[in-house]
Amino acid sequence: MREELRILPVAGLPDFRPGDDLAAAIAGAAPWLLDGDVVVVTSKAVSKAEGRLVGVPADPAAREAARREAIEAEAVRVVARHRATTITQTRHGFVLAASGVDASNVRPDELALLPLDPDRSAARLRADLHARLGVTVAVVVSDTMGRPWRNGLTDVAIGVAGMAPLRDHRGGSDTHGNELLLTEMADADSVAAAAELVKGKVDAVPVAVVRGLSPVEDGRGASALVRAPEQDMFRLGTRDVVTARRSVRVYADRPVDPELIRRAVAAALTAPAPSRSVAWRFVQVASAPARNNLLAALRSPAELLAAPEVLVPCLVGPGDQRTVRTLSVGAAVENLLVQLAAEGLGSYWRFPAPDEADSVRRALDLPPDWEPMGAITVGHPAGPVPEAPPPEVGDRLLMR
Repeated sequence: MREELRILPVAGLPDFRPGDDLAAAIAGAAPWLLDGDVVVVTSKAVSKAEGRLVGVPADPAAREAARREAIEAEAVRVVARHRATTITQTRHGFVLAASGVDASNVRPDELALLPLDPDRSAARLRADLHARLGVTVAVVVSDTMGRPWRNGLTDVAIGVAGMAPLRDHRGGSDTHGNELLLTEMADADSVAAAAELVKGKVDAVPVAVVRGLSPVEDGRGASALVRAPEQDMFRLGTRDVVTARRSVRVYADRPVDPELIRRAVAAALTAPAPSRSVAWRFVQVASAPARNNLLAALRSPAELLAAPEVLVPCLVGPGDQRTVRTLSVGAAVENLLVQLAAEGLGSYWRFPAPDEADSVRRALDLPPDWEPMGAITVGHPAGPVPEAPPPEVGDRLLMR
């Protein structure tokens, strides 16, 4: 059983400004720190001391425009937008509102950005506190975030030093003897949330101490709390998944999980089809001989040479209702491409050239009533996929 935990506010700290000595201020206000304490400091205090402030006009409209520019500048991708809220991923890997750009608890002509490297900030503060007070503490840099499916905000850890960010129970058993397969406890987040109970957003208490936890260091930092992209089931917001699709022609040298291809084809199956029939098939060109045959059959095969995966959509079935069945193929391909984008994969649909179908059919040894409709390359993008601005509908929508 754990010891009793205490949460102690650190009062008397100033409104930090660029260049201030954060460790000196905390040491002066909390000379009572003990070995094993966890010092939780809000990211705003760290950002101010490290000069992560942006000067903006004090006029509300101009300040808001500057805030939106800062959000875009701090983001590596936009995850979702809903009304006035923009959810982004930062260079740290954090997914949060507004790239962490904050207009609260700063001067009217400033905005606060997240620290450049919160783990490094935590490690430096930990070392400085040891140098000043001779105590070995852990440090958590906290920030406020929302949570999917739940109302309200809570503090989480964005920087960690001196404690394990996660406590792993996998491979153990619960009190009833059931094996724990997935249980990892986010201890650093729990500490950040607990400390917020005595810090508050309006009480001017940017630092708190959690005592009694007896933390153990494992060197991973807060980056261990960020879920890897391939494990992220909600990487794209529903309002943005369609516009996330981009034509990608350059891929990383990295295999594609076959299950992702199957999920994309399953998504294609949801496309509208004439008379509830499936007027198409996809051919996954997986073997080296089939790939070589396809390359020889195409007139411009350059895009296919380095693609990890190649799919060939085919129109199948009798010759009647060709227009409707061709439209069905297009709908199926679009569903497939959007699903691939949702899985973090890039794709490029190379449309069929005139009189190409026969040579591709022979190259892949397909049935005579299968008509190849170009080729689709698939893979992990070699670099970031640029975000395109929202398209303007303009005169493309005609009202009658």
